[in-house]
Amino acid sequence: MAESTSSGARPRVFCSWGYPESGLALLRARCDVEAWEGKLPAPPEVTHQRIADGVEGVFAMPPTDRLDEQILESAPRLRAVTGFGVGFDYIDVDAATRHRVAVTNTPGVLVDTTAELAFGLMLAAARRLSEADRYVRSGQWGEYEPGLLWGRDLFGSTLGIVGMGAIGQAVTRRAVAFGMDVIYTSRSRKLDVEGRYGARYASLAEVLAESDFVSVHCALTAETQGLIGAAELGAMRPGAILVNTARGPIVDQPALAAALRDGPLAAAGLDVFEEEPLRPDDPLLTLDNVALAPHIGSATHGTRARMAELAAQGLLDALEGRRPAHLVNPEVWG
Repeated sequence: MAESTSSGARPRVFCSWGYPESGLALLRARCDVEAWEGKLPAPPEVTHQRIADGVEGVFAMPPTDRLDEQILESAPRLRAVTGFGVGFDYIDVDAATRHRVAVTNTPGVLVDTTAELAFGLMLAAARRLSEADRYVRSGQWGEYEPGLLWGRDLFGSTLGIVGMGAIGQAVTRRAVAFGMDVIYTSRSRKLDVEGRYGARYASLAEVLAESDFVSVHCALTAETQGLIGAAELGAMRPGAILVNTARGPIVDQPALAAALRDGPLAAAGLDVFEEEPLRPDDPLLTLDNVALAPHIGSATHGTRARMAELAAQGLLDALEGRRPAHLVNPEVWG
């Protein structure tokens, strides 16, 4: 199931998926590379075994590759891990730092691509595009019906942003172009965003209560896990629409399904979930008023290639003694 290239004493690297060739080529040129074949990532036990067998670098696939203290303790030669994406909740960063393992990621490169998907889900949920598609395919469409599938306008509405990082700012730019007002909450105020786009800073409670649309863009941390639960969803404006392209566990998924079924939410657009893939019996699958995507926020040809190149370069830099440009745990350096 795996592909290998042997190159003497060069660093050994395990790639848990067949990443775009532009990234793998960078690694193959200077490392002894083993890349897992197939459309799915390597099973966790395979990745863990390669780490225990003495690889020096891992090109990981979040969230499949879960690297905790126990696994890092079993890594006799591991020096660097790079993740395919921005989030690094798949690895115990504190444990990696203790074991002198550099962790890198790929910020910036997927910002606009993910923002586009967030906006696409917003439009799909607002204009009921998933329902409309099913309606046409099922053969129900007959004569013109003026009362059919009424949705909601984006222009003139208020968009609430939860997490005004790079992706949140990219969504804000698009919202302003669509004629939306923006209110946001974040770990810190973004005065430049406020000045440029007229965005207003507020508490999470105010954002939820005042927004017609809420788009989630904060990182998953111990503080943000379950950030939007039953009480928060219940406090949202009747008829509001929630979009999540960040991480599934930020939103209480059973509570979200209840809010979509019983109110106050009108709809949702989701690219991420508490458990991926969704179980066949997940309540979300029974609801017409939710647009679902299989975690494809960065899934374009160009962006995935750039992600692979950036991740591979970070891994090479760490293995060859250069400080990576995107080092998650700078404490390991110097």
